[in-house]
Amino acid sequence: MPAAFKVVIPARYAASRLPGKPLLAFQGKPVIQHVYEKACASGAESVWIATDDQRIAGAAQKFNAPVCMTRDDHVSGTDRIAEVAAGLAWQDDEIIVNVQADEPQMPAANIRQVAELLIDHAHMNMATLCHRLQTIQEYHNPNVVKVATALNGNALYFSRSPIPYVKHIDSEALSTAGIYRHAGIYAYRVAFLRQFVQMAPSGLEKLEKLEQLRALENNHSVIVAACLQPPGIGVDTIDDYHKLNADGQYLEGAD
Repeated sequence: MPAAFKVVIPARYAASRLPGKPLLAFQGKPVIQHVYEKACASGAESVWIATDDQRIAGAAQKFNAPVCMTRDDHVSGTDRIAEVAAGLAWQDDEIIVNVQADEPQMPAANIRQVAELLIDHAHMNMATLCHRLQTIQEYHNPNVVKVATALNGNALYFSRSPIPYVKHIDSEALSTAGIYRHAGIYAYRVAFLRQFVQMAPSGLEKLEKLEQLRALENNHSVIVAACLQPPGIGVDTIDDYHKLNADGQYLEGAD
């Protein structure tokens, strides 16, 4: 029987490092439209865009994406998704995949993979993906989130710092050691989402600016697997955006 899951794409306009990034043009479409189309191709039962900004909602409506308008005070995308799940009365055992609005090259296969990872680990409440770091520059880049895992695949820690520490980092170490970049995608059970939003933002979460640390600090395990396909470039900074070979301009009407 096919895996059943839903996708929610949390999208905000006021990102600190690159405001308006979901509306940046890439191959003639806004970044968020690419994300939506990949999510639709994943086999999800439904795909929703969750935002607090009318500019993003207006863009989504142009490519016929369902939109949930959410509060503007959420501290994380997971909090925003929890509001959607509550508003649409989704059941506790349903699985929701969080695909970030700045991941236009995230393959549909990976979106389905993270949902199936959670389905296959019935005792877990949260799942995510990773892939090997490619360059030493990525290892030292604080905009590239790293993850260290236990032998059973559970996350030990996520950080913007280089983890695990390698005294003499080189290309051989990158290709052979357990040095992984976190992919910006999660799956959760709705019951866990309800718990998550009741937890105060944790100390490590606030220091690293990484919402997944809230789960770890509250003793909730996160299962991690290597991506089936390379996830492509996430648009976290203007440099990331230039790597997409887009035109560097906002779409008309985005301002």
